[in-house]
Amino acid sequence: MMDDERALKAASTLPIINIAPWIEGHDQKGRLSTAAAIHAACLEFGFFYLDISSYIATEEPEELAHIAREFFNKFSLSNQDHARGYQRLKENVTMGKADSHEGFDFYRPVEHPDKGKLLWGENQWPSIPGFREKYEVWINKMKALGLAVMHAMATGLGVTDTEWEDLKAKVDDSFWVMRILGYPPLPNDDDGFSCGAHKFLWTDPTRGALQVFLPQQFLAIENPGAILRQEGIEEGIWITVDPVPGCIVCNIGEMWEIWTNGLYKSTLHRVIHRGSNYRIPFFFEPNFDAKVAPLAAALRIQEELNLASESHHLLKQMSKTYEPTVYGNFLLNKVGSNFTTGKGKYD
Repeated sequence: MMDDERALKAASTLPIINIAPWIEGHDQKGRLSTAAAIHAACLEFGFFYLDISSYIATEEPEELAHIAREFFNKFSLSNQDHARGYQRLKENVTMGKADSHEGFDFYRPVEHPDKGKLLWGENQWPSIPGFREKYEVWINKMKALGLAVMHAMATGLGVTDTEWEDLKAKVDDSFWVMRILGYPPLPNDDDGFSCGAHKFLWTDPTRGALQVFLPQQFLAIENPGAILRQEGIEEGIWITVDPVPGCIVCNIGEMWEIWTNGLYKSTLHRVIHRGSNYRIPFFFEPNFDAKVAPLAAALRIQEELNLASESHHLLKQMSKTYEPTVYGNFLLNKVGSNFTTGKGKYD
């Protein structure tokens, strides 16, 4: 194998990180090792495999996907707040292009629901025995997992105990989003996407479907099959992220990009689906009213780096200061532009 090919293979293999020390017991050495691995993955890729085999039985998400398939067509977004419910094929839009998937969306319940207010309606649960109960069990597990990953990420970043308590208070009532997505197969000669390039916790059971965009530093590696330029994004390569048994694929989102002042990048990814499958991505988000601003720990790291060195591959990531944002305002702006109808939802 040529040196460039070996380098590409290494660059194209996301790390597998076991979250067990943060879920089970108090193995401090194991926790620090996991936190350091997550920190390195976030710096290098913005994506990683999370081994949750000790936390989630393999059969559980498979059962959820099975019951979702049976009742996918019964609920419409227009029945509620144009965010919660079912989207038809081509109804969701990513970066201005209609996606070839159908979806069923649930958000954190809100007090005093109002279906005339964007995002403030009620979740539309199918009246099927066991459907809601099984999905709510899953949601609670994902919320607990999300908080554990947040703690591990914060530790890897170097936050103090006091700083963690402040950050935890911004995510302890997460305005989570759960999606059930169905992808009819794209024709072999179709150059479109099942879901276009976007940034978001993803679970993907299908080989050859999920692709992650690696920018800048990997450009020197020849890869004739990769797309080296795409309209609207920087140059880089797309790599395929295939499923690993017992693992989910995680990526950081825009809020972590702000929290780290660009030290961690919210990596683009997309779906090109030639098969037919359903999947259940879960988004662990900040609290709706959380003010998200660069963390002191990230600024300390940036101060220690030699920013005068143009060869440092993190320099471009840290070339600007991120403005604080209130998460709820960010989300409302997001959901207003993601449907062909002009209505919207979270991307």
